[in-house]
Amino acid sequence: MSSARTPRIAVVGSGPAGVFTAEALLKSDYSPAVDVFDRLPTPYGLVRYGVAPDHPRIKSVSTVLRRVLENPAVRFFGNVTFGLDIGLDDLLAHYEAVIFATGAPGHRELGVPGEDLRGSWPAGEFVSWYNGHPDALNDFPLHARKVAVLGAGNVALDVTRLLVKDPRELVDTDVPDHVLDGLRCSSVADVYLVARRGPAQAKFTTVELRELGLLRGVDVLVRSEDLRLDEPDEQLLEASRQTRANVDLLREWARRPMTDATRRIHLVFWRSAAAIEGDGEVRELRLSRTRPGEHGPGEVLPVQSVLRAVGYRADPLPGLPFESRTGTLPHRKGRIVDGGARPVAGCYVAGWLKRGPTGVIGTNKADAAETARSVVEDLAEATRSRSSDPNSVPRLLRRRGTEFVTWSDWLRLDCYEINRGQAQGRDRSKVSDLDAMLAISRRGL
Repeated sequence: MSSARTPRIAVVGSGPAGVFTAEALLKSDYSPAVDVFDRLPTPYGLVRYGVAPDHPRIKSVSTVLRRVLENPAVRFFGNVTFGLDIGLDDLLAHYEAVIFATGAPGHRELGVPGEDLRGSWPAGEFVSWYNGHPDALNDFPLHARKVAVLGAGNVALDVTRLLVKDPRELVDTDVPDHVLDGLRCSSVADVYLVARRGPAQAKFTTVELRELGLLRGVDVLVRSEDLRLDEPDEQLLEASRQTRANVDLLREWARRPMTDATRRIHLVFWRSAAAIEGDGEVRELRLSRTRPGEHGPGEVLPVQSVLRAVGYRADPLPGLPFESRTGTLPHRKGRIVDGGARPVAGCYVAGWLKRGPTGVIGTNKADAAETARSVVEDLAEATRSRSSDPNSVPRLLRRRGTEFVTWSDWLRLDCYEINRGQAQGRDRSKVSDLDAMLAISRRGL
């Protein structure tokens, strides 16, 4: 590759993984031109659509992502779906490198009877709804009085918290108007957070766990017998300050007397779902015991809804190898490899699609840096020429009838949401209808 030529790189996915990778590449000696594609007309990925609305500090990372996307060397192409509007061959014909950072939008299955009953949902459906994702249900059913949330990570905590939180405390967040209306009409009174393993093995961060105990009008109930620790558990406490803090917090809650709170969170450890039962819709959740050496009958929770926070999963991408067991693209230091472990020329991966749905937003920094290093190393060896015309991709998309959203278009929607929110005394009120999003992006309202 000629040293006088600016390399052109495509990033598919505008969440933290993709944007952090773009940032690392922009800081390299090559100073490439980077085009960022997203199937939605909005940037920021899970920062916008996965972080709970009552976590504005975490959402503020969008300011960092925005600075990258506003770099003159970066172009944003929203409303462009890989495999539909643009394919692998197209990208390889126009870019020296293509980085896939589309995350893990799917969900893992429980694999138990009754999982498909009405009222049983992947937790991600609820998360998408309260975050105003355009693919989400317009109205999430919250008519159940008793709900079970299955999982022992921060997503399970978010879902549990949002189910019982006073909607008045969400008025200052960016939740869409219809979500606030739905939460105000919610019938949920009891949420059972069910963890397959014990409190010493739970993946909660202490900051998020502590939030449950700060909810107004909500009792947090912990079974004292679940807090009995054996020697391996004690070793986990010695090895991890976070684990000890979590267990100390749970012990404190177990000592609290019940109040006359109208909503309750029940923390249930050492249980797993054996079956979800009901006649067409959820009526109860059957649990089995999971503590080593513990036997006896299981337990039945009389719930009318089950939210399954047991993990996200990536979907295969057209034309690329996929590891179904891990739900990732096979790679070596971010270089995508085929079934014979040979690098797929010009193709790279970052984020959850690379390592699985693990870590926090900041985890993507080191992950992105590794992928960017591989790209830079390969650029030094690149010999095959790509199209150097920066207008070739926009022309291609227009020929195919793809009404892509530019950064300027997104800023119209961004401004609209901010203005609508401020008119209500809020920082922002999200638009969640895709047609409305596109109309505002293109023309402004």
